[in-house]
Amino acid sequence: MRREEVLPMPREFVFSNTLLQSTPIPTKPTYDFLIAGMGCAGLSLAVHLIRSGLLEDRRLLLIDRDSKQANDRTWCYWETQPGPFEDVVFRRWPKAWFHAEGFSKLLDLAPYEYKMIRGADFYRYCLDIVKSHPNAEILHAEVSGFRQESDRAVVTADGREHDSAFVFNSILLKPPSIPKGVHHLLQHFKGWVVQTPGPVFRTDEATLMDFRPSQGHGTTFVYVMPLAADRALVEYTLFSPSLLEDGEYDAGLKAYMDSQLGITEYEVVDTEFGIIPMTNHRFETRNGRIVNLGTAGGQTKASSGFTFRFIQKHTARIVDSLERHGHPFDVSFPGKARFDWYDSTLLNILSNRTLEGSFVFRQLFRRNSPATILRFLDNETSPWQEMRLLNTLPQWPFMKAGMHEWLQSSRRGTKV
Repeated sequence: MRREEVLPMPREFVFSNTLLQSTPIPTKPTYDFLIAGMGCAGLSLAVHLIRSGLLEDRRLLLIDRDSKQANDRTWCYWETQPGPFEDVVFRRWPKAWFHAEGFSKLLDLAPYEYKMIRGADFYRYCLDIVKSHPNAEILHAEVSGFRQESDRAVVTADGREHDSAFVFNSILLKPPSIPKGVHHLLQHFKGWVVQTPGPVFRTDEATLMDFRPSQGHGTTFVYVMPLAADRALVEYTLFSPSLLEDGEYDAGLKAYMDSQLGITEYEVVDTEFGIIPMTNHRFETRNGRIVNLGTAGGQTKASSGFTFRFIQKHTARIVDSLERHGHPFDVSFPGKARFDWYDSTLLNILSNRTLEGSFVFRQLFRRNSPATILRFLDNETSPWQEMRLLNTLPQWPFMKAGMHEWLQSSRRGTKV
């Protein structure tokens, strides 16, 4: 990886409350940190910054056009210990089902727990922390551009410029240009929160993946998150190049409720829909003093779409770098190129349908411990553990795909 030059640190400006009250507000207010986008990545970084104590003598501005009050998404992830957002974990499951043709198993996830956080709870929790800090401000405006200026970075929002020592951005102003030879699938899903007349769900058992639905549109599975004995989130999920018509998601959900869960009486009390890129495109992680976060910064795992835990690890590294070096640029992860190669290899398999995704995941869960698989999906296994896990998959298709991706990576100048 090319080493980037570390820019000189900006001079610090200290304003007293009296001076701020008596002096006209400048047209370009100066901040130490500016976060563009108040989604999961932006708010996670804000909370990490506040908890670290870095804002005791520094100013933070967060910009987003939305007030972040809607329950517009759900994050599911696994952890072995209480995480930074343990206070807003809505449900957790120590066990989860895996289903595929010819194989079903209730998985004991120990030492992991599978956890769910609802969007509305997350936003409320983070915004309460931000609003309670005297050096943090929130601006509701539409971000339209970024640029470098001397030893600052500048964000344009609603026609006004805001400059900061460092800008952290999670907004993709335009879709990335995907070059030839780079895989790009979509993980798209529609979920129903269903209410049943009586208790039908086991609240201590989730369904992590159920591949029994038709695979005609590509890799397709359903997961079920029981919220109560009579309520659950049922999510119909696909890995494919294009979206379905809305009615097709509903048909898939209805068929699953009828045929797999055997539930015919229920009310759909809420819905959610989402699209996550699954691509080995290398998103720009940094442009001078502008550091990209979340999906915009490459924190969505290409082969699975999981993002929440990678955001937490990335934002923690940013804060650690600020504490140790005074800049947010020392955020490298050991073995990242190796895991990127694994992701590219699986995307090659899924994109070309060399093997069906349902078959690949069935082999993984049939022949490996759940803890090893979850650790691997978190990019936290050792090369020896990875070798043992990959040996449980069909050798020739993966060797061929892996070699192809290694050559493509070499042509793009990306280390593997």
